[in-house]
Amino acid sequence: MNKKTYPHRKETRALIFFDFDETYFPHACTVEQLGMLQQMEMYLHDVCHQYHVKIGWVTGSSMAHIESKMQKANLTYWPHFISSNLGTELYMIDEEGNTNRLSEWEAKIEASGFSKEAVQSLLHQLCTDYQVVLTPQTQFGQQGYKMNYYYYTKSEQDTHSALGIIRKLADKYEVEVNINRCNPKAGDPENAYDVDFIPKGTGKAATVHFMKAYYDVSHHQTLAFGDSGNDIDMLKAVKHGYLLFNATDEAKSLHAQHTSAAYGEGIMEVCQQVFSSVK
Repeated sequence: MNKKTYPHRKETRALIFFDFDETYFPHACTVEQLGMLQQMEMYLHDVCHQYHVKIGWVTGSSMAHIESKMQKANLTYWPHFISSNLGTELYMIDEEGNTNRLSEWEAKIEASGFSKEAVQSLLHQLCTDYQVVLTPQTQFGQQGYKMNYYYYTKSEQDTHSALGIIRKLADKYEVEVNINRCNPKAGDPENAYDVDFIPKGTGKAATVHFMKAYYDVSHHQTLAFGDSGNDIDMLKAVKHGYLLFNATDEAKSLHAQHTSAAYGEGIMEVCQQVFSSVK
């Protein structure tokens, strides 16, 4: 795929972080949604040029899945950077469309000491000592530094207990764990939680903090958009963090700022409010 990127201005004055699935990219891809997506791309192009903005996708999807979804939606522009596989990979995209891993992020992951063997030991103890079983997300495979599982819910009490045990063991084995209720709109199963094990110091919020420092952008000039529970920490890590109108009920119970419209319409609504005060 030929890569056309949003405008690259030499100075970066603001950053916008997007979750991808069901935030930037609507899975249903209806005619109406695709029309709004095209309108949003044109708007963001102008915002990047006029206000010296850099755009990043911060997503649980792999680069291969992102590219497939871009083709499905016929997206025009690639962002300036992509934090894929739940912030365990960080790619910079230059003006010519070349994609390169960021060496500083790679070094950060190497220093974390993350190992798949530690996760396997955690899973063994989880099953043996606590009778809590996680199901591998085999449709995605265990990619790179992210290991994906589902926890299928039982009673509310059992679920609360099991998720607490998972978090406790993650601390013991010194890995980060991301847990959030699955979103069937994004292709997930009903009545399940995503359980993702990743290196310490990575994830969506860590990506935001890293990129703010990388571009030397003030906290007051940062925005983020999401739709699910695993976006909450990212939204809290910026000045203007919003859940879209189409966000899950779980996410809305965890974060107060919501747009009044879904997908691209909600994104443009907030950006217009924020950038209208910028001279």
